[in-house]
Amino acid sequence: MKRVQLLSPVTGTIMPLSEVQDPVFSQGMMGEGLGVAPTNGQIVAPAAGKVTMVAATLHAIGFTTAAGLEILVHLGIDTVELKDKPPFKLTIKVGDEVNAGDEIGQMDLAAIVAAGKRTTVIMAVTNSGETVASLTAKVGPIKAGDVGADVEVKDSVTEPTTVAAKPASTGGGKYDQLATQIIENVGGAGNVKSVIHCITRVRFYLKDDGKANDDTIRNLKGVIDIAKAGGQYQVVIGPAVTDVYDAVVKQLGPGFGDDDTSAIASEKEANKAAWKKMTPWQKVKHSFSALIGVITGSMIPVIGLLAASGILKGVLALLTSFKVVSATTPTYVIINAMGDSVFYFLPIFVGFTAAKKLGSDPIIMGIVGGVLTYPAIVGIATTGKVTSHLLGMGINANFFGLPVHVASYTYSIFPMIAGAWLASKLEPWLKRVIPTVLRMIFVPLLEVVLISGAILLFLGPIITALSSALALGIVKIYQLSPAISGLIIGGFYQVLVIFGLHWAIIPIVANDIATTGHSYLNAIVSATMVAQGGAVLAIAMKSKVASIKELAWPATISAFSGVTEPAMYGINLKYGRAFVTASIGGAVGGFLTGLMHVNMWGFAGSLIGFTSFVNPKGLDFSFWGFWIASIADIIVSFTLTYMFGFSDADVKNVKTAPKKKHLGEQAA
Repeated sequence: MKRVQLLSPVTGTIMPLSEVQDPVFSQGMMGEGLGVAPTNGQIVAPAAGKVTMVAATLHAIGFTTAAGLEILVHLGIDTVELKDKPPFKLTIKVGDEVNAGDEIGQMDLAAIVAAGKRTTVIMAVTNSGETVASLTAKVGPIKAGDVGADVEVKDSVTEPTTVAAKPASTGGGKYDQLATQIIENVGGAGNVKSVIHCITRVRFYLKDDGKANDDTIRNLKGVIDIAKAGGQYQVVIGPAVTDVYDAVVKQLGPGFGDDDTSAIASEKEANKAAWKKMTPWQKVKHSFSALIGVITGSMIPVIGLLAASGILKGVLALLTSFKVVSATTPTYVIINAMGDSVFYFLPIFVGFTAAKKLGSDPIIMGIVGGVLTYPAIVGIATTGKVTSHLLGMGINANFFGLPVHVASYTYSIFPMIAGAWLASKLEPWLKRVIPTVLRMIFVPLLEVVLISGAILLFLGPIITALSSALALGIVKIYQLSPAISGLIIGGFYQVLVIFGLHWAIIPIVANDIATTGHSYLNAIVSATMVAQGGAVLAIAMKSKVASIKELAWPATISAFSGVTEPAMYGINLKYGRAFVTASIGGAVGGFLTGLMHVNMWGFAGSLIGFTSFVNPKGLDFSFWGFWIASIADIIVSFTLTYMFGFSDADVKNVKTAPKKKHLGEQAA
């Protein structure tokens, strides 16, 4: 068994890792290691190897050694919060080779203490589970560069031919090396304007899409596929998307994440310059992409909450239908509040997220959302006396004698997005005309008054009328032929997912539920999710290729849980015919859903969302129709895929054939 010595990165006193006052490290979540209470600020390399990560805040450094050990040196506890003025100076960068004991930087211990943080330096082998048989720390006084721990490396560990070939797991997560590779292959940090993420994709806004190396990114371990749509370069990751996104933003540094106003500002300036050079048709396409981008950025942070709350509301409806809980009891009220709050106060959440996307103040827009959902305002909308009608809208209030229509804004989305856009124009003007000493009070005061007033008096009623007409239009089209509507939507909806345009449908579904309480359209969409799951299930059961089975089983669970991207990009679309057979299954499921008039009262779809098909007024045929359509969905997509949609030979063909242009790329 091979032995390796790790040096202490600082001078001080070594303590067992269990005594470090950070539960993530002390409980061994980041691997085996040790802590050092430093007495001076000199930092040295703990081993010879390659620098694989340097945190943007300089508080963490990652190394990979020739023996395959992935070492994290974490400078202080909670020092990541000192990003505005990091108390560290480093002389290394990612890619540098270092020798054990080389001085690599300094940390200002006094500044860390003054900021109320602990100076403890932590050293951990983050891939201990795969590489470390035992690690013995030399507890007690130590000098920087002296041996601080003896490590026995497992016999099963093979030395990499180059240090860089070994993926690093540093900086608080195992996705830093993947993040580094993605950034390099999208054209480097200099080519990135900003980055956001959704449930499965890290979405880059790039200065030049042509600099991205599509094939290299597709083949990275941890990446399912790439897509281009809505002005975004989308890297499909799957369930680990949040971890990869965090690692990407950490490496890009301040000014790139979706909560960085500097990124938004620079993107706006770039868009203004590009707009002047566009033809009229290009401006139309750009405006549509921008609208999709705003909807995406506004809805992504809350869509998971909407789905989860929809499941809870469905469970409550089942409990009520089967007389387990009475609608008059406090139990019902409490559970209903848990499930309904995200819908009821949706304007507050969407106001916050839309403001972040558009560059206005999220807190102010959250307050505006609070105005719209204020109980007295809701009371006027729901119980106020209609005195007359104007442009088809009931006049139920007056404002300084001006007759107005106060609508109900609970469950609403579009008015808040429009309000956030208006605020993004109003706020910079207010800051220019109001003296600095008065801005703290008068900018939010005027913004809340003007934006709330604009929505309540003008924007809201107009958007409400348009939204109601849109919902009514969907219902009318559906009523012309529910079965044919289901057949067409069921067969082609997942194509929208390929282009990332399915996010444009979500507000329509939300509006449908807000205005009617249910959504026939969402019921059909649910059938397409089940079909993708049925197809990838067939591949999981048929394939004898280990890498395919390893990806197909989790993708099946994901699709049946309402997230189809892993199934589509990882398997079905990648191997061509499987996506076609899945779409046929979706068409059959959509046809049956429409034929049986299956309705849906929540957001959560696929098999996990079965409670969304429970009518709150009592169990009806929609619940059973959902199961009939879903079972047919699975049978058709599974059978067609198993027989005609996939064979293990397809895997070999994809690996050896030259890359074809992806559907998602054609949309860009």
